[in-house]
Amino acid sequence: MLLATCFTARLTAAEKSYDVVIYGGTSAAIAAAVQVKRMGKSVIVVSPDVHLGGLTSGGLGWTDSGDKAAIGGISREFYQRVRKHYDDPSAWRQQKPEQYSRYKKEEDAMWVFEPHVAEQIFEDLVAEYKIPVVRDAWLDRENGVVKQDGKIVSIKTLDGETYRGKIFMDTTYEGDLMAAAGVSYFVGREANSVYDETMDGVQTARARSHQFDYPVDPYVTPGDPSSGLLPKISADPPGKDGEGDKKLQAYCFRTCLTTAEDNMVPFPKPEGYDPHDYALLARYLAGGWKGVFNKFDPAPNFKTDVNNHGGFSFDNIGMNYDYPEATYERRKEIIQEHEDYQIGLLYFLTNDPSVPADIQTRMKKWGLSKDEFVDNHNWPHQLYIREARRMVSDFVMSEQYLRALKPTPESIGLGSYNMDSHNTQRYVDAEGNVRNEGDIQVSPGGAYPISYLSIVPKRDECENLLVPVCVSSSHIAYGSIRMEPVFMILGQSAATAAVQAIEGDKAVQDVKYDELSERLLADGQVLEMARKPKRSTVVLRAKDLPGTVIDDVDAKTVGSWGESSVVQPYVGSGYRFSDAKTKSKATIAFSTKLKPGRYDVRVSYSPNANRASNVAVAIKSGGASHTAELNQREKPEHDKAFTSVGQFELDGETTVTISNDGANGFVIADAVSFVPVK
Repeated sequence: MLLATCFTARLTAAEKSYDVVIYGGTSAAIAAAVQVKRMGKSVIVVSPDVHLGGLTSGGLGWTDSGDKAAIGGISREFYQRVRKHYDDPSAWRQQKPEQYSRYKKEEDAMWVFEPHVAEQIFEDLVAEYKIPVVRDAWLDRENGVVKQDGKIVSIKTLDGETYRGKIFMDTTYEGDLMAAAGVSYFVGREANSVYDETMDGVQTARARSHQFDYPVDPYVTPGDPSSGLLPKISADPPGKDGEGDKKLQAYCFRTCLTTAEDNMVPFPKPEGYDPHDYALLARYLAGGWKGVFNKFDPAPNFKTDVNNHGGFSFDNIGMNYDYPEATYERRKEIIQEHEDYQIGLLYFLTNDPSVPADIQTRMKKWGLSKDEFVDNHNWPHQLYIREARRMVSDFVMSEQYLRALKPTPESIGLGSYNMDSHNTQRYVDAEGNVRNEGDIQVSPGGAYPISYLSIVPKRDECENLLVPVCVSSSHIAYGSIRMEPVFMILGQSAATAAVQAIEGDKAVQDVKYDELSERLLADGQVLEMARKPKRSTVVLRAKDLPGTVIDDVDAKTVGSWGESSVVQPYVGSGYRFSDAKTKSKATIAFSTKLKPGRYDVRVSYSPNANRASNVAVAIKSGGASHTAELNQREKPEHDKAFTSVGQFELDGETTVTISNDGANGFVIADAVSFVPVK
């Protein structure tokens, strides 16, 4: 039970209007409402949710923050309140503070917490500032927005209540008010060409994280395409790399589990449970995969915030494409399907006889937390809507701005987390194996500014609306911006701009940035941090290189090969490496079929002093065999990455095998090209 009860209001159409009307109950909403109150204006939060705080109180207790020095204002105050809570010995019910490594006495804030603690802090803020909150109030998306002379006059919820204001704010993850107000938006992934990016659109070559570690057959009857595909695998091709589509990165619930036996609820069997839904996982486990749920982010009191991890995990890949534009009823169905999928996955891992005994033993140590989400069968009340609609205003945050390759105007706060997209689709590759596509995790190179222009619509679309969550951003840039601390930062900044627009009797597009930034800084916001531009990784595309090029993603490995993209340039999404010190033999074979002729065989690698100078290379073609040795400490000869290992007469099936046998350093395997010799 919550210790503080918010000040709740139900208005009728005849009652007074507010200076600021906030639609949504997320962390951004509460930060914004607090700021409006601090600046002496009236505000109301109209929330479709019953619980306040969105993902911050909905299970995302392991804060994705990047550089914590970039977090200021009310956002930092929230995490300072978390720290204050855990400074009280009574907060440690199952665990002593000295047993928890993330509790550090020298820090002013605490960045990991239990969900109910976060929700209580939001409730405390609402009570302290006497913020009226209307819960379970859903915008009438068809007829609920009244506009006059380019401004919103009022919004109406499905229960018939009307809320009038001078400035409106959309703090939902879905952007429902923004869309209903006629503001431009985009759903999906833009092509790289739209905003001159390198990591937007389809990403088959880069999709290495949260990927299947070895080939897994996707068919109901292995090797038989006519038998159909296992559940949740698409029969459609993934598309061409860099091209746009309308698909979304996967959603999941951030789940609070515990090992404390006195606070544990066993994983229930969901209604309609079908173990066949996890047949792909069973096949993956049967092949020897041990990475299932082997990475838990610890939270206080022997709890954890469980996210997606690995090729088959909590992300319900491909099951959310229609969510942003769906009706409320359809969204509820999607949310329920995600819940059933995840609870079913936990039940499967702890009960199905096909699951290896060591994995079942490990999983049975965990259960749902009895004291979390007590009104929702201990399951999170908020699905992780990683991305839905994104506004398209006159300015769009893109990869170029995050990398500091272009200057960002009018900073209202900083982001710093990786440009992070979860997988978007699960498909069958050319080899007949299942693959995931869409995962990107690339650092922008430091904290970057987020522009005020990205939270205001185009002037001709609406003059009194601010959008601090579904900001104007490309898909890959939003992958970094979409962090909860950033949403609180942007919520506070939007509220400050709203009050200044009211006091100046002007459109939100006309707020003077020098006045806005002065107040933001006075209120503790961080608007700038020194950094150097981080240029895009030098990636060589196979289709742009001479000859026939086989990348490492299409090669067959034996033994242990790591994956990296640290040293560039490289072909595709990165390269493989083997450390000869492991004394474990490893080979990688690059195969293709060639027309009879003489070819220059070239091997791609990224040079470094720790590389082997005696890499063994074997070439087999048309019944003939050849050997060569490659010094990977030397600078490559061709196309910035390739060195010739010789010219050979090749015919038909041809294989180049790279081995770590006898190597005196790291062996790199990136790509092999066969260039015809004229």
